[in-house]
Amino acid sequence: MSSRTDLFSASHITGLVLAGGRGTRMGGVDKGLQVLHGKPLVQHVLERLAPQVGSLAINANRSQLEYARFGYPVWHDLQGDFPGPLAGLQCGLTHCHTPLLATVPCDSPLIPYDLVAHLYDALTASGAQAAIAVTDGVHGRQRHPVCSLLQTTTRASLDAFLAAGERKMDHWFASLDCIEVDFPDERAFSNINTGLDLQQLEAEQ
Repeated sequence: MSSRTDLFSASHITGLVLAGGRGTRMGGVDKGLQVLHGKPLVQHVLERLAPQVGSLAINANRSQLEYARFGYPVWHDLQGDFPGPLAGLQCGLTHCHTPLLATVPCDSPLIPYDLVAHLYDALTASGAQAAIAVTDGVHGRQRHPVCSLLQTTTRASLDAFLAAGERKMDHWFASLDCIEVDFPDERAFSNINTGLDLQQLEAEQ
């Protein structure tokens, strides 16, 4: 069976799993390494993202040896002190050698298998600099900027934004020509932020 990614050149896209946070709401543990159904969260994400991109890497600021065991390059933030997810995007834009960078968080183990294809279709049709996932559900309209597809030419803009002391993802994406892409399944973008979230998802599946 052919995959949706056959309709575009996945070789032009680098995938990046963002695992560089502090995990504060989970007691400071490394979220990507917490186990769901016998596998670390990051492994669930890697298995879903890998078929959608030409190459893949992990952004991590600790536990680098553990992350390296999954067989992909591990890139750390260019800045210290865990400055947030935008630093992970900056890291990816700096290291990747493809025209496009697709990003997903390590704590969303249900990301769609066609995430990148839909973001790519919208990005190329609109000529935008960035595309982000959006859902409508019980919590209203939700933007998921960590699930994004970026032109790597946005790096200079992000470098300047972070150098100015800015950290908010929404503010940076608002400064770009960014298109929002609707996805029907709100649950696919669920984040595992706490131990309780992890227990609930374990019980549901």
